[in-house]
Amino acid sequence: MKKIFILRLTIAAICISAVSGCKKSPLDITPDGRMSLEDVFKNPDRTEAYLNTVYGSIPSYFISYIEFAFLAGTTDEASDSQVGNQPANIAAQWIIGALTPSNNPLANPNYGKNADHYPAFWAGIRNANVFLANIDNATVSSEAYRSRMKAEAKLLRAFYYWELIKQFGPMPIVEAPFDNTFDYTTLKRPTFQEDVDFIIKDCNDAIAEPTLPIRLTTESERGRFSKAVAYAIKSEATLYNASPLWNSSDDAAKWQAAAAISKEAITTLTTGNEYGLANNYGNYFISYSDLTASPLDKETIFEVTKSSEAYLSYVNSIPSKPTYKAGTCPSQELVDSYDMQATGEPAITGYSDADHLVPIINAASGYDETKPYVGRDPRFYATVWYNGALYDNIGGQIHTIETFLGGADQLIKSPPNQQNTHTGYYLRKFIDPKIQTGQVPNLGWKKFRLAEIYLNYAEAANEASGPIQDVYDAVNIIRRRASMPDLPTGLSKDEMRERIRRERRVELAIEEHRFWDVRRWKILDQTDKLVTGMEITKNGGSFTYKRFVTERRNAWQDKYRLFPIPIGEAAIIPDFNTNQNPGW
Repeated sequence: MKKIFILRLTIAAICISAVSGCKKSPLDITPDGRMSLEDVFKNPDRTEAYLNTVYGSIPSYFISYIEFAFLAGTTDEASDSQVGNQPANIAAQWIIGALTPSNNPLANPNYGKNADHYPAFWAGIRNANVFLANIDNATVSSEAYRSRMKAEAKLLRAFYYWELIKQFGPMPIVEAPFDNTFDYTTLKRPTFQEDVDFIIKDCNDAIAEPTLPIRLTTESERGRFSKAVAYAIKSEATLYNASPLWNSSDDAAKWQAAAAISKEAITTLTTGNEYGLANNYGNYFISYSDLTASPLDKETIFEVTKSSEAYLSYVNSIPSKPTYKAGTCPSQELVDSYDMQATGEPAITGYSDADHLVPIINAASGYDETKPYVGRDPRFYATVWYNGALYDNIGGQIHTIETFLGGADQLIKSPPNQQNTHTGYYLRKFIDPKIQTGQVPNLGWKKFRLAEIYLNYAEAANEASGPIQDVYDAVNIIRRRASMPDLPTGLSKDEMRERIRRERRVELAIEEHRFWDVRRWKILDQTDKLVTGMEITKNGGSFTYKRFVTERRNAWQDKYRLFPIPIGEAAIIPDFNTNQNPGW
């Protein structure tokens, strides 16, 4: 599989790589080890196996990047403790600007499933097209199941296209399998809008299919797409399409379309109590979604099935607990983004210097520099381990986090050391402290969830119509779940934009949204030049706090808004070579 556009997979190879869900091994290999497509689609089990193969290109995300790292370490959300210690780490590679058309630091095949997204997503699209070209005449268990599988294949194609263009920009629209005589030089890059329109059409076709459920209700269907996934993809794709990166003229119609689609998604998904926000923000991220007729978790729309979770307690931990590394350590910038709970006001509104060492403190917020971790948004305590936090438990004992110099979990700025934080903080989100080192947590990666759609709607509606009541309602339902006060009334459009962006940052922290948000907002040069931390000194019963620059980075220029098309693909497709992404 050197080049995805000239991919030639045998059907046997495709079926062998099928994801879990087959009732039994469907393979009856002919003497030469191959079977024809006609053979596959004559058998209902093999037909289903081929659909499972279409699912097989979904990446693992989560902590499946190089050296079992979160993507957050490449953003202003966090610093990875292996920076300066392990040159191969994804963050260590990313921040030095190692991305090129011939090298993608995110694409190491030794870590994570389908880590190399470009060929993985094109393989998914190809397999979806093969399935769709054959399903109408395939042998299936029932006509209803045929219709459902067809809807899932279209939705999978939409998913792969969306993930592909989000990362690499517009891609040729391919709706049928290539034959042996296809001329690849005829492929052209469309506009981003044309790709989004194609994605929406596939999603709408899936939504219109009565046999596709809006929510999965049985464990045997875990990992499959529901109708809700179509709404989530449409919401995200249209929001990005309306954002500055793809809407340089600030076309109001794009914002209006994005707002309407997210509004429809919210109305449809919450009608009949099918979906709703989880009651407890912190607990939500340390549990696996339950697929029952009456689930406790109604927020998760799609959860990537287990991949690297077994390593979680070993690669994102504190020194006081046996660990391989501290892993993803939240930045001071992320900590600063949390509001004060009592007033609902931002504690810190920005910085008066380029190095983020002099914060602009909001006097109306109630923030106290001498007690920086008191009275913050409850989502802060569910996301960050900080000096003085109670870690429950280590070997049955409650442990007090000590990040001060000389403390049990102290900050150590200089390598070689990957067990201690480089920022003064450790990751709390996704970490169940009751899980001991080596135990496997019971959780998955929540790729799509309802809270994001509320925030997508709020952003699009504010840009389309200003801070109308619907915008307030969408943000406030998220804040109320976190026991935060409603936003103040009377905000201007610009003020509301800033509050929505802050809300996305804290609500969706470490969930891979920040990486893409700063790109679509075209603010990469404002956010990704450096990250800071907090050095704490203990003086008897009190502490002093000093900000410092943790890392200076070199992946903030405009060209990093999009990934370059891999050099091999650009060589095959002339239009890719002449229309390579800007700066590459």
